[in-house]
Amino acid sequence: MVAGSAALCVACSAASRTSDSTKAESAVVAKTSTPADPALPLIADTLNPKVITDTIPGDSDDPAIWINRADPSASFVVGTDKGDSTGGVYAFNLAGHIDPARSVHPLFRMNNVDIEYGLARGKASTDIAVGTERNRQSLRVFSLPDMRPIDNGGIVVFDGDKSRAPMGIALYKRPRDGAIFAFVGGKSGPAEGYIWQYRLTADARGVVTGTKVRVLGTYSGRKEIESIAVDDSLGYVYYSDEGVGVRQYFADPDSSSKQLALFATTGVVEDHEGLAIYSTGNGTGYIILSDQGANRIQVFAREGTSSNPFDHRRLAVIPVRAQQTDGLEVTEQALGAGYPRGMLVMMSNRGAFHFYDWRDVEAAIRKGAR
Repeated sequence: MVAGSAALCVACSAASRTSDSTKAESAVVAKTSTPADPALPLIADTLNPKVITDTIPGDSDDPAIWINRADPSASFVVGTDKGDSTGGVYAFNLAGHIDPARSVHPLFRMNNVDIEYGLARGKASTDIAVGTERNRQSLRVFSLPDMRPIDNGGIVVFDGDKSRAPMGIALYKRPRDGAIFAFVGGKSGPAEGYIWQYRLTADARGVVTGTKVRVLGTYSGRKEIESIAVDDSLGYVYYSDEGVGVRQYFADPDSSSKQLALFATTGVVEDHEGLAIYSTGNGTGYIILSDQGANRIQVFAREGTSSNPFDHRRLAVIPVRAQQTDGLEVTEQALGAGYPRGMLVMMSNRGAFHFYDWRDVEAAIRKGAR
């Protein structure tokens, strides 16, 4: 145990947790005969998950996907439990079962989590998962795939200001030099400069530290800014200004901090929540937004138009089985035979995460775009 930090259980039993994954693994896009959760009336085109994960002990919040490059079918999902003193980060295999050896708890209100590849540590490099431990004002950094803490107990953010308890997190790897940065959003903040950007580096001992390099971002003052997503290859950062829309900026701290776009300003039932980017190559693809109050996702074009590169057109609105989704994540990478075109992962409010086959999502997008 690191001095000043909570003891972390990285191999605790998950036997007492219930699982819905067996009955969900064969689910496809719901039409009219899929049994409905009584709390969520399903319409004919509701998207059904392929897998519903084991249930975590507390309150699920945000997922991230680690891709095993050597064996994509051995990739796994991490998801946060935001219990105040009993929270953690749980790992799930692609069948939705908790991997106790890679699950870290207890932690103090883990909100969001993100993953990046190849952080330099001495002569080697490591993939990392970084999450916000809200009740300790800190970022927590774990090496992948073993999920071992490498942050000496945490990186304090917002200068320890408790009114700005960290919630949102997204990682950016700059293509030109491989530098890795974390964008962090808090529970509250000023009208300008709501997001703080930190460069993550490892010291001589391999401990990851963070150095603030920029503040950016307009805030409406309506609710909060939690969900943040980065498009590494195009160099943009997006965040949900809840109740207002999605804002876009350059991700590189050496670039302008001027807002590039504000979209999704209409047609969203409170709130604007999870964001993720699915690439289809050559700068094209989709921006996925959780329309939380309506139990659906909204899909926008990753690319702009010929007249406006930052005009992200709404392409489809898709109802989903997941309920009251905060965080979501997506990958275009094939993850074995079960997910040959990637997957969408969504938090659902009953302590679980839903895994969707991207082929089903794509079919729904095509249908919505007609």
